[in-house]
Amino acid sequence: MTHNSSSTFRRCGVIAASAIVCMAMAVDVPAQRLTILHTNDTHSHIDPDDKGLGGILRRKVVIDSVRACDPYVRVIDAGDIVQGTLYFNLYKGEVENKMMNILGYDIRILGNHEFDNGSEQLSENLRGSHATLLSTNYDFSGPLAGMFQRYCIDTIGEKRVGFIALNLNPKGMVMEGSYDGVHYKDIIKSANITAAYLKDVEGVDAVVAVTHIGYSPDGEGTIGDVDLAKASKDIDVIIGGHSHDVIDPAHPKAGMPWRIANANGDSVLVAQTGRYGVNIGRIVINLSDNNSTEYSLIPINARLDNRVDRELEQSLEPYRHGVDSLMHVPTGRQAAIDLPADGPQLLNFVSDFIYNRGNKLLSANKLTKADFAIINKGGIRHDMAKGEITEGGLITMMPFTNYIQVVDIKGSDLMSVFDVMASTNGNGVSKGVDVVFDPQTKKTLSAKLNGKNIDPNKTYRVVTINYLAGGGDYMTGFTRGTIVASSKDKVFDELVDYVRNDKSIPRRLNPDKTVRMHSVK
Repeated sequence: MTHNSSSTFRRCGVIAASAIVCMAMAVDVPAQRLTILHTNDTHSHIDPDDKGLGGILRRKVVIDSVRACDPYVRVIDAGDIVQGTLYFNLYKGEVENKMMNILGYDIRILGNHEFDNGSEQLSENLRGSHATLLSTNYDFSGPLAGMFQRYCIDTIGEKRVGFIALNLNPKGMVMEGSYDGVHYKDIIKSANITAAYLKDVEGVDAVVAVTHIGYSPDGEGTIGDVDLAKASKDIDVIIGGHSHDVIDPAHPKAGMPWRIANANGDSVLVAQTGRYGVNIGRIVINLSDNNSTEYSLIPINARLDNRVDRELEQSLEPYRHGVDSLMHVPTGRQAAIDLPADGPQLLNFVSDFIYNRGNKLLSANKLTKADFAIINKGGIRHDMAKGEITEGGLITMMPFTNYIQVVDIKGSDLMSVFDVMASTNGNGVSKGVDVVFDPQTKKTLSAKLNGKNIDPNKTYRVVTINYLAGGGDYMTGFTRGTIVASSKDKVFDELVDYVRNDKSIPRRLNPDKTVRMHSVK
């Protein structure tokens, strides 16, 4: 296939700075060479993030440019296209799914956040998808039945490539009641059986596993891409998601190899692009050269702005109007400094907010005060920038449809919750709590409330959110407690009211810097 037009040359040149060399002007691209462009965990980031990176319009420029250069291009997403900005809160997944079709995604798999509005809403969103929907280790009944294939096979010249999809166990990660009709099957068994079938029976030349299980997740019994690669015999490439890891051969990280030996000693390429669409991955499988692979990340940034599709940009304007209107509603308070989403100050602020609102709920129900609060750091999705705090900014910061709940829980069960929190290097606790854990074993060494050790035989009243109270983030200790109060208001609505109206917090926020849950010194 030869491209002779100057417009094609310009399209190919857009991505030359990202180490993509296109020879389309003079030389046919080898027919046995498959190029895969892939994303994961874009989380409703239609527009560039607060650092000016990413953006759906820029991503389209890259996809169109690669397609103009290579005859065999497949665009794949590894899940969690939704949840994380006001586009999802306001439009329930309509925008993200519409954009996936416009960008021409070929294969899509589920992430855990696809279920945030329940199986029924998910099925409505997916019904109009142009992509092949894959799931190898989920069986479906109810609204999602019949929508997914266990595998698919693509013909590339004279070669054939099989694709499979692996998803995490929704129990403990997805809200109970949100994944009705999903029946989970073992990841490694499902992968190996299907990959072997594809190679031995269907006669494919290569197998690509698209996953949403994480690169190397913490937690007992969890399986990640590293485990999958080591246990496999017939998988050539793993395209991952969920853990938001940036796997970049150009800038390798210690302990995060991108080539892993499988059970036969052969190399498996393991890829992941990070999050929010700030990168798009590019994998080339040379099917006529013993399935040798190339892998790189293409940054999605402002260098692409002069090539964006203006018609598509115009079609986003009605949605942007709704987002922008909320982003400019002031609360009357300011952040004195930048508060990063992964920093202790914002985590402390949110923990204390949960505690405050839990006690307000208890007071309204004439119940005794709570002892403290627990919140997961994963519930904080965005920084709080210095300056005016807006309603939209707060909803974007904590976008999930959660509700405050108060749980009476035995101290021994509480300690098991702290152990789970330690496995992810700590989570949020309200003022007066100090938890110390071992960074190696990820076990709790001590837990104190107002200087006194948590008593395993005592019952504590703890404020949290319904997701955690139901055993979310694998905090199953909460499920052995008793729920004594539940709010009817969404957490982000309560947060907006708290910041706007609560007189206990200053006009300029500069929260406590203490790391309340920390590794042993």
